[in-house]
Parts: sequence; C-alpha cells; structure tokens
Amino acid sequence: MTFEEALAVQSLWVRIWVTWLVIGAFILPLGLLIWRNTRIAGLVTVAASVVAGMGVQWIYDQLGYVRLMGLPHIIIWVPVVLYLYRLQGNRELSPWAVRLIWVIMATLLVSLAFDIVDVGRYALGEREPF
Repeated sequence: MTFEEALAVQSLWVRIWVTWLVIGAFILPLGLLIWRNTRIAGLVTVAASVVAGMGVQWIYDQLGYVRLMGLPHIIIWVPVVLYLYRLQGNRELSPWAVRLIWVIMATLLVSLAFDIVDVGRYALGEREPF
C-alpha cells in the first residue's frame, strides 16, 4: 500500500488536516515570496517542508504508517517556527506578511503538537501501524 492509499483510509478529520497541512506548509509560504524581506523565509519554509515530507515518506517506506512519521517534522519544523517567530517581530514587514507568517506558524505548531504526542507514544512502545 502506498502512503497515499494508507492516508485515504484514515478518518475524514485526518484527511482534512493533511490537506490543510499541505496548504499551510507548502503553498502559503510561497506567498512570502511577494515581499522582498520575507522571500528567504518563504524559500526556507518550503524547502524545509519538502525535506520533512521526504523524511516522512522514508519512514513510511521503512516502517509503515507508524507514529514515528512525525519525527522529521519535529527535527525540521521546530527551527523553522523559531525563525518565523523571530522574523514576524520585524517592524519593517507588511502587516499582511506578518499575518501570513502567523497562519503558517499556527499550522506548523498544530502539526508539531500531534507529532510530539505521536513520537512520544512511539518511544513509549506504541509501534503498531495506525
């Protein structure tokens, strides 16, 4: 079964969340390319999300649909969120850029909350596939 097929049999709320996660982590950061002083943040966020996605896919390929799949998000997105948080405090940013950064950060933080719980549960012995 492919990752996409495994995801398709998950509950509706999981599929909706993953759809939003793709929007918030891959598409919305492209909006940061509009402003000169947020372009690097947009590129960094998209690149980090691509690498995290590749890590998730690699874990799925090795172990299946297990709780450890959140580990790449934790490793990669925590520094990105810290970077975005620092950036949004820049007084020279457009208010719309700051709003967009907050939506991206909120998306990543919600994902990280799920991921930290899942990876913790995996570390405590819940290793069976979903």
